[in-house]
Amino acid sequence: MTNRSDSGSISNIFGAFFEAWLVRQEHFLDELLSAQQRINEARDEDQRDLVYRVLLHYQQYYDEKWRIAQRDVFLVFSPPWFTSLERSLLWIAGYKPGLAFRLLTESVPDLSDGQRVRMARLMEETRVEERALNDKLAKIHESVAAPPLVDVARRYGRFANGEIVEEDVAIDELKSALESVLENSNLLRTTMATKLVDMLSSAQAVRFLAAVGQFQLKIRSLGLERDADKQRELNGGGGGRSPIGNW
Repeated sequence: MTNRSDSGSISNIFGAFFEAWLVRQEHFLDELLSAQQRINEARDEDQRDLVYRVLLHYQQYYDEKWRIAQRDVFLVFSPPWFTSLERSLLWIAGYKPGLAFRLLTESVPDLSDGQRVRMARLMEETRVEERALNDKLAKIHESVAAPPLVDVARRYGRFANGEIVEEDVAIDELKSALESVLENSNLLRTTMATKLVDMLSSAQAVRFLAAVGQFQLKIRSLGLERDADKQRELNGGGGGRSPIGNW
């Protein structure tokens, strides 16, 4: 069983990975925006190569997160390496797959009729799978008479320190169930994104992935700013509201 000290170590390991991953994410966004500006000059194979490298970058994130989840799945459901804003947007330890469709519609308005039909079909398939995963998560809550998962994670930290004693079997079953839901949600996110990109032209895929990167980094930046403002208030430093504080 993972104790609180181990959880802190695991969190630090993934936190360091995530910070380095975000730096690479910023570099990829620069590449995508540059490619977007010279879209008519770039070769199709160069655009496809960039798209492939960006997708591989996301896959590395999911692979590493899964390795961490296998060591402490509770930590992944309430990730301390995220800001409070990022955590508020989580759906099964990540962004909801359906968000990609909104970003695609906003960033690629020139979809053909055929592409729109394929996207609508994929959107419905994704909604069905999202509902199925929501149901599985709800059953996990019911099976342990659980409060929200964040509270379960907090209780688990106390179990490990011996303040509360529970059967290891019950905890292992809960962890196994959460790992299964997480694995399926990650698979849904990655396969759905791959299918979306596959139905786009290389130029459209560049615009879509640029929009995804901008969204993620904007949420990160806003989250860091808001957390810093809250910390200043707690420290008695006040601090004025950001002009984008109501975003």
